[in-house]
Amino acid sequence: MSETHRATTIVPCRDLKVSEAFYGRLGLKVVSDYGHYLILADGKGWHLHLTAADWPGRVEDNPFGLYLYAEDVDALADRLRGLILAPGAPERKPWGTYEFAISDPDGALIRIGRAVE
Repeated sequence: MSETHRATTIVPCRDLKVSEAFYGRLGLKVVSDYGHYLILADGKGWHLHLTAADWPGRVEDNPFGLYLYAEDVDALADRLRGLILAPGAPERKPWGTYEFAISDPDGALIRIGRAVE
């Protein structure tokens, strides 16, 4: 991976502190704080930007999603057990991943998984 050629997701959130705490459970920590805009990283390659916004008006209208690839999916699932959306997850999916899904405080769907053979 090149530090000069990469993509980073920007996630709108209503309450930066609530979202910071939520993503902290995934191992992300604030590396830059601009008041209404936070940059988080886990030191292993995940980068996430949080921006204060009133969008979406209703959580159920949020079309935003995020996929986080991780080496130890089971360890993250254990840490987030109470937030996992589907009973019995993580599980192998027909499209070739082992994953589970959670929702952030503003309704963004977050899938966490890894490719399987």
